[in-house]
Amino acid sequence: METGNPHDAGTAGQERPAEATATTTTTGTTAGPAAGPAAGPAATTEAVEPVVPSGTPAAAGGEPKWIALPPGLLKVRRLMLVVWLGLLTLAAGLVPGLLAGPGWAAFALLPLALLVWGWVMLERNWRSWRYAERSDDLLISRGVLWRQETVVPYGRMQLVEVTSGPLERHFGLASVQLHTAAAATDATIPGLVPAEAERLRDRLTELGEARSAGL
Repeated sequence: METGNPHDAGTAGQERPAEATATTTTTGTTAGPAAGPAAGPAATTEAVEPVVPSGTPAAAGGEPKWIALPPGLLKVRRLMLVVWLGLLTLAAGLVPGLLAGPGWAAFALLPLALLVWGWVMLERNWRSWRYAERSDDLLISRGVLWRQETVVPYGRMQLVEVTSGPLERHFGLASVQLHTAAAATDATIPGLVPAEAERLRDRLTELGEARSAGL
């Protein structure tokens, strides 16, 4: 009996490390699958990021930036329309009415209708004027019924001048005239603020000299 007891104790002592080893092995095996799902979303996120397109802002920035004319030009043109057609309306109503009778004063309706039509068309024409400074040329667009676009290359400009008549100076306006080697490409931008007209003249002159020197 004394021989059996030490054998049993030794056998039990040898089986305890085996159980501990088995427990450790089982724990390590169980931790493996838990780490697998955690790594899955991270790998999916890294695969989606390169799919996002790039370069979209650069493509949108390539379009020309149009600049409209100030409203002072519309005021000047409407003032001239009212002065000339207003006088014509008075003349068409008074002269026939005094000479031929009151019924002939109805002729005044013709210039009056023309005044109303011109008032609307002047605004549409003013809104149609715009220009854009591109990298190689100046683009000018205008016209309501017949749309016209003039492209003036910087390298072909010979003279850029700012003009302002008495009526334009009174309303604080100026025009930029562009003269090129070909008369067909000459252009004018009317009704600008003097500061903008001078800035545009200096810039176009500088670009024209630089492009002409590079030819």
